[in-house]
Amino acid sequence: MKKIIVINAHPNESSFCHAISKTYAEHARYAGYEVEEITLRQIQFSTNLAHGYEQRTEWEPDLIEAWKQLQAAEHWVIVYPTWWGAMPANLKGFFDRVFLPGMAFQYRKDSVWWDKLLKGKTAHIITTMDTPAWYYRWIYRNAGINVLKRNILEFCGVKVTKTTIISPMRDSSDETRRGYLGKVVQMAKLGI
Repeated sequence: MKKIIVINAHPNESSFCHAISKTYAEHARYAGYEVEEITLRQIQFSTNLAHGYEQRTEWEPDLIEAWKQLQAAEHWVIVYPTWWGAMPANLKGFFDRVFLPGMAFQYRKDSVWWDKLLKGKTAHIITTMDTPAWYYRWIYRNAGINVLKRNILEFCGVKVTKTTIISPMRDSSDETRRGYLGKVVQMAKLGI
C-alpha cells in the first residue's frame, strides 16, 4: 500500500487550498492508499532558522512528528497558495527547519557535491494562484515552483513527478472550483 502525506501550507482553514488538501486526502484513502496529513497552520514551530547552519536550532515536538511522517511517506502532495510568485513563508520556514544537513542532504567532505538523503520519495506540487498559469509560466518562468522543485525537493533527492497549477482563483465561480476539485479527485484516485 502506497503511503502518501498531504502537506497543506495555507494559513487559512476556509481557503481553497484547504478544500484541495481535504479532497485529495479523502479520495486517496477511498482508493486504498494510506494517507497522513500535515496542516502547517495547526503545528507549532518557529519558521526562523535562528542560528543559520552554524548551530542547530532544536526542533519543537511538532517538527519531530512531521519529520517522522515525511520519512514514512513514499509520496508527498504539497498544497500551497502562490503569493508574490512563490510559496508562503510558513512552507519555506518548514523546509528551512526540517531539511537539515545530515537529515535531508549531506555535503561531502572537500567536495562541491552532496548526497541526496531523501532519494526514493516522490512529490506532487499543487499550487493555487490568481495569475493565469500561462502568464506565470512564460513571463515569470515558474519561479516559485522551480525553487520548491529544483532547489529544495530535488536537491534532497525527492523526485517531483507532477506539478499542478490551479488558476486563476480570483473571481473563479463555484462551478469552476468544483471542476478544479474534480481534477483533484482523479489525481487522488491514482495516487499521483
